[in-house]
Amino acid sequence: MVKNIEKRGELVIQSAPQTIDDLMDWISGFSDAEGPGTTRLLYSPSWIKAQHALKEKFEELGMMVEFDAVGNLFATVAGTEQPNEVIATGSHVDTVARGGRLDGQLGIMAGYLAVKELLEKEGKPKKSLQIISMAEEEGSRFPYAFWGSKNIFGIADPKDVEDISDAQGIRFTDAMRAAGFDFLEGTPKFDRIAAFLELHIEQGNFLENTGKKVGVVNAIVGQKRYTVILKGEANHAGTTLMEYRKDTVECMAWIITQSIDKAKAEGSPLVLTFGRVEPKPNTVNVVPGETLFSIDCRHTDAQTLDRFTLEIEEDMRAIAAKMGIQIEIDKWMDEAPVPMDARIIETIESVCKDSGLSYQVMHSGAGHDSQIFAPRVPTGMIFVPSVGGISHNPAEHTEAEDIQQGVQALAETLKRLAY
Repeated sequence: MVKNIEKRGELVIQSAPQTIDDLMDWISGFSDAEGPGTTRLLYSPSWIKAQHALKEKFEELGMMVEFDAVGNLFATVAGTEQPNEVIATGSHVDTVARGGRLDGQLGIMAGYLAVKELLEKEGKPKKSLQIISMAEEEGSRFPYAFWGSKNIFGIADPKDVEDISDAQGIRFTDAMRAAGFDFLEGTPKFDRIAAFLELHIEQGNFLENTGKKVGVVNAIVGQKRYTVILKGEANHAGTTLMEYRKDTVECMAWIITQSIDKAKAEGSPLVLTFGRVEPKPNTVNVVPGETLFSIDCRHTDAQTLDRFTLEIEEDMRAIAAKMGIQIEIDKWMDEAPVPMDARIIETIESVCKDSGLSYQVMHSGAGHDSQIFAPRVPTGMIFVPSVGGISHNPAEHTEAEDIQQGVQALAETLKRLAY
């Protein structure tokens, strides 16, 4: 049962926790693998079933529902005065393998709850309201991310996916066409979005640690990712004296220690991660002659991110040269920070204040579809807490009462923008 009440002129949603839990259980049930978790990869059988089930659910609200060329799903209520001005909300329908029950799909179902309440309480909007279930964001099946949102704006290059395959050797193009979709041709069909809102779990523990229930996101961090290869000399672990070694793991250890120390000294919101390590020959009695490792560095300020990563690049080269180690540094991701729209941030914050919601303005340390939208249309994000900061995991959880506050913030913001 879902109730509406008025409070200081604001729309207040009181969704019974069971309603939210039932919706999330329902959408999570579309999975290509037995539990734990949900596995719903781009163009898979469960992905197709989920998108068509969502289509039916949106149509039950009286919305006009269509797919675009690549499989993004759009459900729209036409505005009574400015139908070409579209206020949209939503997120991505794909999951990681054995993912949780909230990431991505919560944004779709929150949009459903918010629009349902607005239609029942306020009637039709002046501007068009739209829920988007985006085809893909995670890059879990194929080595390509943001396929859904990039196609909404016509910025996805077909050449980038024509020759890629999944782990089973199925080509991207074959999977797409088998699901009934194909490449976008010409101008995107849905190009009238005037504003976009995305509700998402935080995927971290900041809100939980601060006791806040709603995050008003002001920016998505920029990211730089590297693959670094150190080349020294493999040799016998027993007979090669320490002073004669060209040990690439030792070199990596010095790089990691110095870089992490610098990151801690720099302070938040900068984060630095060494997440992948592959020493060769990776055996107990051989000095490793080659080591590959990854670096992930993020910050909300582009200049700080550029300065810091340039410093650690120079440090790595200096350490390697001192130890007689060859070094190759491949910076394969260089994404700038993406600010959210100032007016929408202000609107969400005003909604939270007027509705008495427990909120905090914050940045996002993870990437989201909103980073594709934000440079092109006014965009805002709303976070709800992640219990224990856990995400991309079957243990992913947010209390229904916290989701309720997030949906309330979303619904009232949509009301102010569309009504």
